[in-house]
Amino acid sequence: MKYSIPEIAEHTQGQLVQNGTSPFITQLCLDSRKVFLASESVFFAFKGKNHDGHRHLNELYQKGVRTFVVELEIPKDTLPEASIILVQDSLAALQKLVAAHRNNFSISVIGITGSNGKTVVKEWLNVMLADDYSIARSPRSYNSQTGVPLSVWNLDQGHTLAIFEAGISLSGEMEKLEKIIRPNIGIFINVGDAHLENFESKQLLAIEKAKLFKHCKVLISSADYPAMTSAVATLNNEQITWSMHGLADLRLIQRITTSDRTLIECSWKGLECNFDLNFTDDASVENSMCCIAVLFYLGYSSSRIQQLLQRLAQIAMRLEVISGAGNAVILNDSYNSDIHSLEIALDFLSQQAHGKIKTVIISDIEQSGWPADRLYARVNELMVSKGVNSVIGIGAGMVEYNSIYSMQIETYFDTDSFLNAIKLDSFYNRAILVKGARNFKFERIVSALQEQSHDTVLEVNLNALSHNLNYFRSKLKPGVKLMVMVKAFGYGSGAKEVAGLLEFNKIDYLAVAYVDEGVALREAGISLPIMVMNAERSSLDTLIRYRLEPEIYSFRSYLNFVEALKRVDYQGQYPIHIKCDTGMHRLGFMTSDVQQLTGELSKSTRLKVVSAFTHLAAADEPQHDEFTAKQLEQFDHFCLQLEKSIDYKFIRHTSNTAAIQRFANAQYDMVRLGIGLYGVAAFAQDQQHLQSVGKLKTVISQIKNIKKGESIGYGRSYIAANNMITATIPLGYADGLRRSLSNGVGEVIIHGKRCPIVGRVCMDMMMIDISHIKATEGDEVIIFGTEISLIELAHKSGTIAYELLTSISSRVKRVYLSE
Repeated sequence: MKYSIPEIAEHTQGQLVQNGTSPFITQLCLDSRKVFLASESVFFAFKGKNHDGHRHLNELYQKGVRTFVVELEIPKDTLPEASIILVQDSLAALQKLVAAHRNNFSISVIGITGSNGKTVVKEWLNVMLADDYSIARSPRSYNSQTGVPLSVWNLDQGHTLAIFEAGISLSGEMEKLEKIIRPNIGIFINVGDAHLENFESKQLLAIEKAKLFKHCKVLISSADYPAMTSAVATLNNEQITWSMHGLADLRLIQRITTSDRTLIECSWKGLECNFDLNFTDDASVENSMCCIAVLFYLGYSSSRIQQLLQRLAQIAMRLEVISGAGNAVILNDSYNSDIHSLEIALDFLSQQAHGKIKTVIISDIEQSGWPADRLYARVNELMVSKGVNSVIGIGAGMVEYNSIYSMQIETYFDTDSFLNAIKLDSFYNRAILVKGARNFKFERIVSALQEQSHDTVLEVNLNALSHNLNYFRSKLKPGVKLMVMVKAFGYGSGAKEVAGLLEFNKIDYLAVAYVDEGVALREAGISLPIMVMNAERSSLDTLIRYRLEPEIYSFRSYLNFVEALKRVDYQGQYPIHIKCDTGMHRLGFMTSDVQQLTGELSKSTRLKVVSAFTHLAAADEPQHDEFTAKQLEQFDHFCLQLEKSIDYKFIRHTSNTAAIQRFANAQYDMVRLGIGLYGVAAFAQDQQHLQSVGKLKTVISQIKNIKKGESIGYGRSYIAANNMITATIPLGYADGLRRSLSNGVGEVIIHGKRCPIVGRVCMDMMMIDISHIKATEGDEVIIFGTEISLIELAHKSGTIAYELLTSISSRVKRVYLSE
């Protein structure tokens, strides 16, 4: 739908202080990095503790945005052709606008909340109801105070059903979301510990979540959570319940689990029915029960529900980034295809392309609610705005409308036709987004394109990285810059992928240990300033050629770099970083060297000191705080002398991850974030606010029955005390798992259960005791992640998280996930 500027002002309850040239609005923009159809976009300038959207108004104006909702008065003629709407609160204005948009529709709207499973249930219902409804739904897990408005804005006249999820972390948030979603069908899945830290009890959390349903005609909820049952009891609507354990409208009578399936016998309002599920885990069975209850309410028969259940599979809720053959990178988003999630995926493609040619493999977009010509014209507009170089379209719709596309395009009627025609060398050095509706089975395309490697994978959660980055940003004083360490292959997580995310999030500096690490980032398309901490003499010419910035820590390193500048005939002042040793006694000028150093600097016009820094030796150990204070005192004296001599200001920085958390007075002009980005805090009270970034997992290669008295592994170090069952997994100390985890010290997770390591950890394999669980060859094995943290595993290994994370072998495939 289109809205005029006066309508936007009216719905946001703002003051139209400047009426510009914008004819109408179709797009919402909350992020200056993500602009689509700029002339039709309204930008909401949010102002918070550590961010201010008003700083990006000129940038967005240059990109073509002409409508702005702001909290601050903008000087006249700053944005001469723009429409400017002044409000007290930009977030509240956004929510009011979308609430007004929602009121234009009288279709059925399903609102989902709960502690776990919201996105799964939403996606499953979409798959099951797609034949009978044109569905609008939240893209991915857009369920926050900004995510919900962005989701509901997607409602269009062609839709006949909407499914939106809502999540909260603070009291008062759900009432705001309810006004935007206005569901008439409610789904309350469960209530758990997520975000409980901001509520006194689960009961209060449940009461707050239940506010989503106060205007619902019907509420469908689980009867297995007493706090939730109590919270919804006072609501004045029809209530339908399901239960895994007790009495309910939909009641589980019996459950039979095999190796890969679950058979459930149920009672729906007294009528017996049986269902065959493609899952075995408790969470998926519970989510299936929820979906079955919804479909019964909507009038589906048990036989039809069984047919629809067979469409369900484990849905990948996060976009994967994996290595492809021929130096390609593949963004696997093959589980669905709709216009709104396509825009999100294209933004992520731009973030991860790193200078590669951008190719999109896309299927027909089904059940969009839009006329086909308008739909594919919009797809083309998206592709053009995101800089896509080529498109491969699969499906009758893509074939019919291929003339719409502005870039190079190939089309095929089906996936088989494409796979038969594929030539892998044509995808060399490309960034490939694979995005298809489920029935096109694009997972086969991903399998054909990806680089073949063994089954051990380190999953890196880019959303968790962003969360941790923002957590530490929230601790910074206004104006303090942020340098992030991506040395040692990004602490084992992948330097170029992590750097790409950091550049997208507009940090100020990157730091690496050696020149070749910086070169790899430059060749991957990273343009941020990069400090090199240990630039060896033989690599200085390369450092200059790739615009890297050296740490100068001694007179020898200073003279070597001056010689290199002369050798390459560099013109202008080259940026350098001066390292001061205040007590770490690793690298750096001693404070007593400052006079001689300034004398050397005065001799050269080729150098510019952009920063001076020191390293705190014990910022994470309170018993050494007095020593830390002395380090800071010495650093202040060093910088004072240096600045006085060179007669210009430079960036000062001392704080590592621990100091960011503990020493606000040590933030100076910039801080250096390291291990904290990857989810490891110096103190337990901070650890709870960070998210686990990595999950190391593999699969069971073989299962064996071991008799009492038989030995397992090298040196016969483990003797079976009883008959037992073991699993061999393809991961060992060559992959980064220490031998110290042998013989029961270490554990892994299989089907949610801890299983001890038996025998000695081998170079490429280890053996696990699985006597107490049901498992089959090929089942997933978690080495560390949520269930067993990196910190716990490091402790059992007799080392620290830094060493364990950076020890993970390069032969372990990295897969990057993003919601």
